[in-house]
Amino acid sequence: MKRIQQLNTGIKYMLIASFTFAIMGAFAKLSAQYMSSLEVVFFRNVFGVAIIGFAILRKPMNHVGGKPFLLIFRGTMGFVALLAFFYNIAHIPLGDAMTWSKTSPVFTAIFAFLFLGEKLNYKAWIAIFVGFIGIVLITSPSEIGFSKYDLLGLFSGVGAALAYTSIRELKKFYDTRAIVLSFMGIGTLGPIILFFISNSLHVEGLDFILGKFIMPSGIVWFYVIGMGLFATLSQVLMTKAYGLEKAGVIGAVSYSNILFSIIVGVTLGDNLPNLITTFGIILIVFAGIMVAKAK
Repeated sequence: MKRIQQLNTGIKYMLIASFTFAIMGAFAKLSAQYMSSLEVVFFRNVFGVAIIGFAILRKPMNHVGGKPFLLIFRGTMGFVALLAFFYNIAHIPLGDAMTWSKTSPVFTAIFAFLFLGEKLNYKAWIAIFVGFIGIVLITSPSEIGFSKYDLLGLFSGVGAALAYTSIRELKKFYDTRAIVLSFMGIGTLGPIILFFISNSLHVEGLDFILGKFIMPSGIVWFYVIGMGLFATLSQVLMTKAYGLEKAGVIGAVSYSNILFSIIVGVTLGDNLPNLITTFGIILIVFAGIMVAKAK
């Protein structure tokens, strides 16, 4: 208990966010049995918009502002990464989907170096190299080439990293709720537009961004509401964490989500990762710890 109390506040936020994000993933996987991944993304965000909007009404935002394009960039990157992520959740084990999304800290460290001027010493670069070896291993190297799920997983990691890195800069100008709302607002309007497009466009290879709207009923409402509530909670906690600590450090702590997700996925009937994938996960986690120590 004493050690937990001594943890940096940002790290505490990220640990809790990782657990709640795993629970959100469970609700998303259950919801995907009854609707398209695009609709799952819509419900993942629409409840969050309502919750954040209510919070803003109760306590108006007070911030400097002045970075609208960066705010839109953060929301857009988060949205497209989420499309890929939820498609994977619907089609592969929850732990695997989360592992792909949590490659983002490796890319976050790189983007923080390129765009925010955060320094990376040789140990950090070694860590990034180790992380990429782990990424190669979780793509199942015995198979030739990347599968659709591998490519979408990689994209979900890169897109999320760009979104997370932008938070460090946005935190200087905007209220946390504004940053979260930019993501959830675009994540709500985007699917609505894609629902209309889906009515006249049918391309099999684009099924991860297309889908028809089906009104939930019965137990499905419980799934989507639970997903929305836990998604909003994890998003707020994560945003606070990135605003309080360096991106590389918080990114490393976020790897705890992989373990939480594997455990939750197994309770839903997923198989445990195979030996090669497990080794890849270990390397990715090790890389995150190395990046945190180096920074």
